[in-house]
Amino acid sequence: MDLKQFVDGMGAMTCVVSVEDLGNGKYGDIRIVTGNQAYIDSIENPAPGAELLVKEFIPNSLYTRYLTRDLNFEDFSYRAAVEKKCLHSYARPDRMQGIWFNMIFLPVNYQEGNICYCTYTMEINFSANSENLSSTAGETASKVLETAIKLRSDRDFKETMEDVIEDIREMCSAESCVILLTDSYEKKCSVLCQSIITDSGLRPMREVLLDDDFYNMTETWDDLIAGSNCIVVKSEQDFEVVKERNPAWYESIVSENVNSIVLFPLKFRGELLGYIWACNFDKEDAPKVKQVLETTTIILGSEINNYLLLDRLKILSSKDMLTGVMNRNEMNNYVDRLSDDGSTMSHSVGVVFADLNGLKRMNDDFGHNAGDKLLKDAAKVLEEVFKPEEIFRAGGDEFSIIVMGITEDELYKRAESIREIEKKYDDVSFAIGACFDADRRNVRQALKIADERMYEDKRIYYEKHPEKKRIS
Repeated sequence: MDLKQFVDGMGAMTCVVSVEDLGNGKYGDIRIVTGNQAYIDSIENPAPGAELLVKEFIPNSLYTRYLTRDLNFEDFSYRAAVEKKCLHSYARPDRMQGIWFNMIFLPVNYQEGNICYCTYTMEINFSANSENLSSTAGETASKVLETAIKLRSDRDFKETMEDVIEDIREMCSAESCVILLTDSYEKKCSVLCQSIITDSGLRPMREVLLDDDFYNMTETWDDLIAGSNCIVVKSEQDFEVVKERNPAWYESIVSENVNSIVLFPLKFRGELLGYIWACNFDKEDAPKVKQVLETTTIILGSEINNYLLLDRLKILSSKDMLTGVMNRNEMNNYVDRLSDDGSTMSHSVGVVFADLNGLKRMNDDFGHNAGDKLLKDAAKVLEEVFKPEEIFRAGGDEFSIIVMGITEDELYKRAESIREIEKKYDDVSFAIGACFDADRRNVRQALKIADERMYEDKRIYYEKHPEKKRIS
C-alpha cells in the first residue's frame, strides 16, 4: 500500500502512524511513517508556540524524535492502529502554550506483520473552540452541565465541591476521586474534596497528607506529565514508564493500592491551582475517565480560582503578612462582635497585651530584616501558648490576645508562661498585661485595663534595662 499517496489525499494536516503490536496489550516502537505536505510543514515551519523538538521531517522516524514521550499519544495510536477504533480528542498540551489541538485517530486497514497503522489528523486552534469543547458524549455532557449548575448555587463552596467530586467519581466509575490544591508560596498542599467508596482499599487523601511532605511530591508531577495535558496510567507498560520517570511517585501509588489513575493539572490562565485525579476504575473505561476529567477541569479551574481569590482577599484583610497572626482590622471586627452582637449568652473573656521590648533598638542597630525576624520569633512564642486565631498584631511591636471561655487562673498562668517560652528565642522579651472579665461583652474595658498593666510592666523593664530603651 502506498501510504504516502494515501495520506496526500487528506485535506487537513495528517500523518500515518505505525505501531508495533507485541501482543497482550503491549506495544513496541511507534513511528511517524509519512505525512502530507500540511503535516510536514507543521514540523518544519511550525506556528508560533507549536515548535517540536526538531524542525526536520524524516519519514519512518520514532515519534519521540519530534516530541517528548507522551503516554496519551501512545494510547490513542495503539487503540486506533491495533484495536481499530476511531478516536477523537480536543486538548491543550502544556508543551504548546496557548494552542489547542483537535485530533482524530482513524485505523488503516493495512498491516505488515505485527506493524499496524492509523492516521493522525490534527487541527490547530489558538483559542479554545466551544464547539470542540462541547463535543463529548451525550451522557458526559449532561453530567458536566449538572456540575456547572451546582457550582453556581448559593451554597457553601466547599460543601458544593463535595457533591461535585462525588458526581465526577460516579461518572468515572472510579474507587476514588480527589481535588488537591497546591500553594507554591507556602510550599504546602491541601485536600479541597474527595469522594471514596465505602470499604475502599485506598486511604483517604487527608490521611496520606499527614504521613508525608506531599507538596514535594506534587512538584515532580510536571516532569511526569512531560508536556502533555495529563497522565493516564492503566497498564503494566504505563506503570513501567512511571517507574522510570518518577520512582518515588511509583512507589507511593503502588503502596497505596492504586492500580489505575488519571491525573490532570488544574489550571486557570496558565497558573497551577492543584490537581484532580481518579483512580482504580475499569481500565477499559480509561478513555471515558480522561474525557470526563478533561471536560470538568475547564469548568473547575475557573470556579476554584475564584474561590482561592476570595480566600486570599479574606486572608489579606484579616492576617498580618509578616507574622501570620491576625491583624488589627480583624481584632477590631472581633471586638465588635463580642461586645455588640446582642446575644444574651454570657461567656468569660481573657485579654493579654504583649508588647515586644527593644524592637526599635533592633531596627536601628541591625536593620529592619533583623527587626522582622524578631517580630516573627515573637509571634512563634505566643503561638506556643495561644491558638493562632486568638493572637492579633495590634500595632508595630504590640500583640493582643483575646481568649473566650477561659478561667481567671488559667489566663494568668498562660500569660506568665510567655516569659518562660520567650527564653528559647534570642532577644525576644515582652512587656505583658492581662485582664479577665466574666462577661465577654466587657471586652473593651478588659482591653483598656490590660493595656495599662502592660505599660506598667514595660516601665519596670526599661528601668532594669535602660540600654534597650526606645530612642525617638
